[in-house]
Amino acid sequence: MATLTAAHSRRLREIWRSAGWPCQDLIEVELLAAGLVERVRHPSGHETLRVTDAGVTHLAETLQRNRARRDAHEDLVDRVAREMTRAGRIAWRGLSLRAKVDEAWAMAMPDVFSIRHTTVEAYLEPIVHEVKVHRSDLLSDLRREAKRAAYLRLSSECWYVIAHGIAQADEIPREFGVMAAQGAQLEVLRPAPKRAMQMSLPLWMALARATPVEGWRSEEVQAWLGEGPQDS
Repeated sequence: MATLTAAHSRRLREIWRSAGWPCQDLIEVELLAAGLVERVRHPSGHETLRVTDAGVTHLAETLQRNRARRDAHEDLVDRVAREMTRAGRIAWRGLSLRAKVDEAWAMAMPDVFSIRHTTVEAYLEPIVHEVKVHRSDLLSDLRREAKRAAYLRLSSECWYVIAHGIAQADEIPREFGVMAAQGAQLEVLRPAPKRAMQMSLPLWMALARATPVEGWRSEEVQAWLGEGPQDS
């Protein structure tokens, strides 16, 4: 019996949510052999598939593992967003953005996007943080060249924030800074290169429609704004 993969789990979920019409491919053969689904013959003579009790158990276990992965990811995303607000920036989570890459538009959903709280466009310094807590997710992301190019077009700095131990900084392209989360600390493994960048109108409109992370209006942020370059 082959080891069950994510493709097997997806098919099992599809059978659970559907009328169970068979595809008669090798994934289905392996699910039948594992006892996770069974064939049901109807009086009309046609067959459908039904998820067995063992299949339901497998779906429940997969759901719990996926929830644990999401919780670890969301906790680190929240930590990065809060760090940005404490640094005097306005931060958003889960934006859906478009960027022009070569002659085509590419979609990007950075985990955290932030800008300085300023009235001077030249001081905005938009930053993208992409969070990865599992090595497989990081390696999959690094294979998506158009997505990485979109992140770079949307920001003056771009960072990968990774869970401690899942990768070395030199595995990540040098256009990106790298931070590692270890305990409560975010350690800079490699600074992000800074680039001049002017925010486009579609990006401005996306920010106008979205709600920033709470906390950027605090007195601490207002005090921070009095330091550094004059904004107005």
